[in-house]
Amino acid sequence: MINFGYNINKSSRIDLDKDLNIAKKIVKIEPSFRTCIGCGCCTSTCSANNFTVFNLRKIQLQINRGELQSIRKEVEKCMLCGKCQMICPRGINTRNIILAIFKVID
Repeated sequence: MINFGYNINKSSRIDLDKDLNIAKKIVKIEPSFRTCIGCGCCTSTCSANNFTVFNLRKIQLQINRGELQSIRKEVEKCMLCGKCQMICPRGINTRNIILAIFKVID
C-alpha cells in the first residue's frame, strides 16, 4: 500500500442514539453541572492529574454526549480533594458532581 503521509482517524461525529438522560439525572442531583463553561481551571489544579491522566472537562463532555463506556474508570481516579471546587470561577460543586456520577452510573 502506498503511504500518502496521513492516517484515517476515528470519526468525531456524535452518535445521538446514546443515552443522553444521564446528564439530566446529574443536573437533578447537582444543578451547577449545567453552568460549567469549560475553562479548564479544574484540570489545571487537579491533584489526580499530577499522577494520572484525569480531565474533568473531558468527563463532562463525554457525559453530555452520552459516551459512558469509560466514565466509571475515569471518575474513580478522582481523589475528592476539592482543589477544583476552590478554583472554579463559576463556583461549581465538582465533588458533588463526581459523587452524582457514581450514583447515576451504578
